[in-house]
Amino acid sequence: MDQQFKQGYRMHRVLSNLNRLDIDRLDEADRERVKTARDLLEEVSLLTRPGDGAGADAHADS
Repeated sequence: MDQQFKQGYRMHRVLSNLNRLDIDRLDEADRERVKTARDLLEEVSLLTRPGDGAGADAHADS
């Protein structure tokens, strides 16, 4: 498995796990942390997603 695929798979797994959390059972601070983590992972996923070529330039700086 190449490195980029592994990283994308890991992000997908983390995001899936965050989406499965029952946030109603968490306190307000933890709900906010989960929401922030979801938002950040979705942004990164959009930046690194292959397809139109925009992602390659976006993560070349990191």
